[in-house]
Amino acid sequence: MSAAPIRIKGFTNEVLSWKPWLDPVDVAAATPAQLAALDEMSPQARTSPYFLLLAHQPEMLLQRSIAFNAIMFAPGGMPRAERELGATVESRVNGCVYCASVHAQRFEQLAKRNDVILQVFEEPASAGTTAREKAIVEFSIRLGAEPDKVSADDVRMLKEAGLAELEILDLIHSVALFAWANRLMLNLGEPVFPAAAS
Repeated sequence: MSAAPIRIKGFTNEVLSWKPWLDPVDVAAATPAQLAALDEMSPQARTSPYFLLLAHQPEMLLQRSIAFNAIMFAPGGMPRAERELGATVESRVNGCVYCASVHAQRFEQLAKRNDVILQVFEEPASAGTTAREKAIVEFSIRLGAEPDKVSADDVRMLKEAGLAELEILDLIHSVALFAWANRLMLNLGEPVFPAAAS
């Protein structure tokens, strides 16, 4: 795996910042409900502009965090790296540069490689280093773009590529989560690249 940052067509695996277009919650003045919702997400949420913005609606953030953690971190089922691949593909297709960078990094940490991330950033439709990866990527694109047209044939394609039913369910949840989360993030702020952060 190359240590050099990937920068392809506006997408990157670098650590980005994110700038909200509205004022985030001041963590020093946050209510107990807001702090509880932030802590449900992760220890870093209290310093994240995105989660501090979502904390204006603590119940929404709490439910979002419970769903996110269950979908992305639940034991069993699809390997975490493949859940991250589904999230990266969906974010790439939706144009969510920030989410694509975060989940590309998670894939790389878990899989110890970034060859498929290079492919996803370059041209998602043809990405995948194995038949299984190609099936995961193809299904992720199709489910995000045309969920009403996903059929038994699409599920059969995943099974033929070696995915078990629980793995397919995890992939559906991962893609669906990011189909929603990307649109939320894209409407609330913008990514900030390292060179422009200062």
